[in-house]
Amino acid sequence: MSVLSIGEKLAIQGGLPVRTTLLPYGRQSIDEADIQAVVDTLRSDWLTTGPKVAEFEEAIAEWVGAKYAVSFSSGTAALHAAAFTCGLQPGDEAITSPLTFAATANSALYLGATPVFADVLLDTLNLDPEQAAARITPRTKAILPVDFAGYPADIDAVLELAERHGAVVIEDACHALGAEYRGRRLGSNAHMTVFSFHPVKHMTTGEGGMVTTNNPTFADTLRLFRNHGISSDARQRQAIGQWHYEMVLLGFNYRLTDIACALGLQQLSKLEANLARRRQIAERYNAELRHLPVTLPPSACEEANPSWHLYPIRLKLDELSCTRGEAFQALRAENLGVNVHYIPVHRHPYYRDRFGYQGGEYPIAEAASDSMISLPMFHGMTDGDVEDVLHAVNKVLSHFAQ
Repeated sequence: MSVLSIGEKLAIQGGLPVRTTLLPYGRQSIDEADIQAVVDTLRSDWLTTGPKVAEFEEAIAEWVGAKYAVSFSSGTAALHAAAFTCGLQPGDEAITSPLTFAATANSALYLGATPVFADVLLDTLNLDPEQAAARITPRTKAILPVDFAGYPADIDAVLELAERHGAVVIEDACHALGAEYRGRRLGSNAHMTVFSFHPVKHMTTGEGGMVTTNNPTFADTLRLFRNHGISSDARQRQAIGQWHYEMVLLGFNYRLTDIACALGLQQLSKLEANLARRRQIAERYNAELRHLPVTLPPSACEEANPSWHLYPIRLKLDELSCTRGEAFQALRAENLGVNVHYIPVHRHPYYRDRFGYQGGEYPIAEAASDSMISLPMFHGMTDGDVEDVLHAVNKVLSHFAQ
């Protein structure tokens, strides 16, 4: 390590913390150009459902290589819309990973369908296609692989499985804008791909999400669903001097504003640089943490180039004299804003009570969750921040190493 920390007294035991202020696990980066783009839109004729929405959608579609992009008020709204668009309804099933934010599975519940979990692969912690295949039934209508932490799922294997059974693939790429799979940017591989623009992601619109697709029918349905199911929007009606509109399906108000899209367009111009910085940080982490009792996340390889939304390490607890919780609290005391991603969805009280999960059903996902800690990872981190992370992790884990 560049900073030796063996023998230092832990902050949780009364020693000096590595940092004087908390370094969060993730945060947005906003500059004056971002602020000016928002101000310009605030001074325009349109605050929502205006020209910036279409401009942002077209820019994202071009960037990921998809024919269509449809914006939403959040990544969760985008998942809900994609699940609706593929036709999920009561009696249907959707297969997904338990190691994800609850919104992935909830998107099926919103429509009265049943989320069915399949365990993850040990290395990537992404959906295991063989486990997913074992859970296919005649009721399976959708498969939702999750690109965990920004590492691409094996989408070709999932698409092949879906094709054999007539299912639609909705790729939850909310962690993975800018990631590449077999040389292709995520966004045009699955039947629908969902992105998030939450502040901790690679670029932000505040809250916001997007669905990309190459299917024109899907794109049309997505647009209807985000606008109450109404077949025209206010700007279209104003342009042609028409007042009449028709609701053709039961949709929601999931529109993204022009204000948010103005910010998104400006942020998109920095996305390449943001991705490069995250990959640089990941390389530094990879190089310096290998000697510690942790399992590092998989790095770039010939098939996958991750975008590093998160940097989750798995503690080798059999080599440490502490629990994950104790290590977590010790790192927090050093002013490192570590986090845990995620509590497996089936362990949440709602899912336990509704579906009768007891724990132990998905051993790889559960074991990973029980040992995992996410280190700070965002493109606004300075080199000094990165060194502080390495210093604090080395300090804490060296103390607890057996």
